[in-house]
Amino acid sequence: MKALRWHAARDLRLGQVQLRRPGPGEVLLQVAYCGICGSDLHEYADGPHSIPQHVAHPLSGCRAPLTLGHEFCGQVVALGPGVEPSLLGQRVAVEPEYRCGECQYCRVGQYNLCESMGFIGLMGDGGFAEQALVPAYMLHRLPDSVSFKHAAVLEPAAVACHALNQSSLIAGDSCVVFGLGPIGLLLVLLARLRGVERIYAVDLDPGRRRLALEFGASAALDGADPQLPERLRQLSDGGCDTAFEAAGSQQTLSHALHCLRKGGAVVLVGLMGSVQFDAFHLLNNELRLLSSVGYRHVYPELIELLASGRLDLSRVVTRCLALEQAVEQGFKALLQDKSQIKVLVNPTPALAEA
Repeated sequence: MKALRWHAARDLRLGQVQLRRPGPGEVLLQVAYCGICGSDLHEYADGPHSIPQHVAHPLSGCRAPLTLGHEFCGQVVALGPGVEPSLLGQRVAVEPEYRCGECQYCRVGQYNLCESMGFIGLMGDGGFAEQALVPAYMLHRLPDSVSFKHAAVLEPAAVACHALNQSSLIAGDSCVVFGLGPIGLLLVLLARLRGVERIYAVDLDPGRRRLALEFGASAALDGADPQLPERLRQLSDGGCDTAFEAAGSQQTLSHALHCLRKGGAVVLVGLMGSVQFDAFHLLNNELRLLSSVGYRHVYPELIELLASGRLDLSRVVTRCLALEQAVEQGFKALLQDKSQIKVLVNPTPALAEA
């Protein structure tokens, strides 16, 4: 089968790969769509960041080179020993977090904090391929009313949903979202769905700001405005209740901390390294600095929202590509073209949707 393999930074190769048969607890999935994530772009541009190179991941047994892609869905075409027979032929979404099921976090249901945590498509072979071997515990059956295109966006929606769950945000509160990539826009969309009306969206790109207004933001502000924290405090009548940092930069974190009301909270969602902040300001205003990684127990809720028609994830999909186009029109283009939000790759033309 054909697969897109990461060998090194700026070195993605489409080639033929021989898959083994599904082992105990595994299924073979015919991949319908796989989204290109910001973490995939980081690995492509200047990785490795998460991809294991010298020592294999303890749960996947994989190290580079490996097949990228963790935002995917498809149809089950073969089962390994011990897998429920009724899964054969089912349309499914993949919740791509590895879990051991035995550590202290897995035992209490916090499997996103598993001591061997990782993601298929980053620490193991993933979905930029015609077929993928997937642990059966990662699968969620899709109702007929939920399309593959919607299902391919469940993973970033799950990131946004878990970040909202980490916060104390409720209807009637105000929030601000810094960074309007797919996660930021989905934060706006899902916050509005939860009844939050005062949602302020911040980005450098005017096109992204316009999209945020379409997704439910009450105002969209330019991230380059030197008076940004003051404007946000004015708009929110003295300070926002919650800020979501989904850009991953020192400046946006600083703005997030200084636009809050006393007792407010910042939820870190974007990827970033070392940062600095004014601890006195944090302490004196009793602010909370939280973080959110991956997701847990949110896929069923999101699938139900899709099936009921209350949530439309196709709004973030801006381009669909064949596997052969993924590097040039997907990875390379996304590094330059900020008008694209979520690009999906379709490795199996027979499972493509209009």
